[in-house]
Amino acid sequence: MISIIIASVDPNFLVNVTANITQTIGVEFEVIGIANGDGKMGICEVYNKGFAQAKYDILCFMHEDLLMKSENWGEIVIDIFKTNPAFGLIGIAGGQYKSVAPSSWYCYENEAPELLNYNLVQRYKYTNKATNRIYANPTESKLIEVASIDGVWFCCTRAAINSYAFDQELLKGFHGYDLDFSLGLGQKYKVGVTFDILIEHFSEGYTDRNWLSEILKIHAKWNAILPINITNLPKAKAGLLEKRGFRGIIGRMKTEDFTFAETQAMLLKSRSSKMMTTGLFLKLYLHLLKVFLKKGR
Repeated sequence: MISIIIASVDPNFLVNVTANITQTIGVEFEVIGIANGDGKMGICEVYNKGFAQAKYDILCFMHEDLLMKSENWGEIVIDIFKTNPAFGLIGIAGGQYKSVAPSSWYCYENEAPELLNYNLVQRYKYTNKATNRIYANPTESKLIEVASIDGVWFCCTRAAINSYAFDQELLKGFHGYDLDFSLGLGQKYKVGVTFDILIEHFSEGYTDRNWLSEILKIHAKWNAILPINITNLPKAKAGLLEKRGFRGIIGRMKTEDFTFAETQAMLLKSRSSKMMTTGLFLKLYLHLLKVFLKKGR
């Protein structure tokens, strides 16, 4: 039995995805569509409202612009949680290393593809690319533990979400909810990616200044427990990935017109992480000065 919660901005999309769910889920379910076409509510508030109305003990949060490709996927979800009780949250894309360096569910600069796990059919709305199946499963697992998951589609147990709700006080917009939820639930439950469920997503994600602002809030909140290193990545390699990640985010903040003070604050807050040694901090601070002094800003 699964309660499916959808933040809806287009009634036609909601009708279509509900029909698709009805045809494919294979178990008793309910769809709770929360209308938010005017964007007055952030997605965390929408999801918390949906959860408050849910009657079943497994919750599925999903975008409305997708198509469930797997038959009887509801049975698969139920079986995963039944046979893997340590898991409280599963998705179809996630990373096994969550950096201290601000990023989404994985660090784009980490150059470590062996840490990424995903399985979906991707269409493209914002770029001129052909629809393609994207798949990364380095360990050839059916279910793999990760540090955080992508928010396009994910399921959790009622017990898990009762331990950590969506942080609607911190996150007022439409970004970062998946990362924060993963980190919050991950304090008590395992987070995983399943390769037994396939979806088709009609649009790719995008990152802008609003996205980065939300990511910075999340990192300020969780820096003390980061990084999360599921695969025990060697310290030297993790340090290199963090250095590259921070250098990239400093440049991104400059490009997105964050001030020196805001970028400096990001770096200072990261010092609560054990990974941020004095040596690494000083190297990154020197890089910060170089980036912002180039044009005298």
